[in-house]
Amino acid sequence: MEKVRWGIIGLGSIANSFASVFEAENAELIAAASRSLQKAQEFTKKYNIPKAYGNYGALIHDPDVDAVYIATPNTHHISVIKRALEAGKHVFCEKAMFVNQKELDEAVALAEENNVLLAEAMTIYHMPLYKKLKQLIEDGTLGKVKMVHALFGSLKDPDPSNRFFSKELGGGALLDVGVYALSFVRYFLSSQPHNIKTVANMYPTGVDEQSSVLLKNKDDEIGTVSMAFRSKMPKMGLIVGEEGYITVNDYPRASQAILTRPDGSTENISEGSASEGLNYEIQAFTRTILTGKDETFFHLTKDVTQIMDTLSKEWGMDLSLDE
Repeated sequence: MEKVRWGIIGLGSIANSFASVFEAENAELIAAASRSLQKAQEFTKKYNIPKAYGNYGALIHDPDVDAVYIATPNTHHISVIKRALEAGKHVFCEKAMFVNQKELDEAVALAEENNVLLAEAMTIYHMPLYKKLKQLIEDGTLGKVKMVHALFGSLKDPDPSNRFFSKELGGGALLDVGVYALSFVRYFLSSQPHNIKTVANMYPTGVDEQSSVLLKNKDDEIGTVSMAFRSKMPKMGLIVGEEGYITVNDYPRASQAILTRPDGSTENISEGSASEGLNYEIQAFTRTILTGKDETFFHLTKDVTQIMDTLSKEWGMDLSLDE
């Protein structure tokens, strides 16, 4: 294969962002599908995409499509993922990719059975800044990492009919903003946390409104996450070591960070561009398909899914959708 031909399923706001910036060497966006043919045609016309489909199956079974980007609501991810994998398509899915461990296990088995690639569209794993920060940590700049913290709070309109608060559509803070916070923390922890403690307040619709999470791994590193849907908080991450700490603001697509040393001196660290966040992940997935060198960080998606599954069960929140 010399070029990866992409299709999009689910044409909401994030799909529009994806199509508007799509640019990768040896990749082409050739198809888009919605449950409404008119919506698909309007979308493909807007972004100069050759093929429009009024149902997901038609795109999935298009022999010209190599990779499918899935941007449907959270609880509908798994049904589309499974259909695409069974059709032999590589799958790149929006976060949170899965709502529980069962879905992850089913998808992994199908991907292996059909010898195709499966990955989550998580910008945190692909921002050049984080590769640079990881290198600083490996070089000993921070000393031993002790703690990693992440905040993310969003003030959503309390409308029970909105997808953010809909249990049927995979609403709640965890699957919307919390997945970013957990991915940031897990990225910088040396190993998967084995000790998980949490408290949460639930919204009347049965999804999580706000929570705090405490994590500890075998390396005695501690991670904390605070997430909310009815209170605004900064998207701020901290990586704390014995020789200083790194502050990252707007961490989902960060390009800058500040290193603060014990004496109070600071150093600005810059790498990459926030506006290119989606393209970094598109390019990484494309390269993985073409070269076989894994740049997907899917092992971290597995770890974060496991943590989210633990949290959901602790809160008594079942977001699975019966097919």
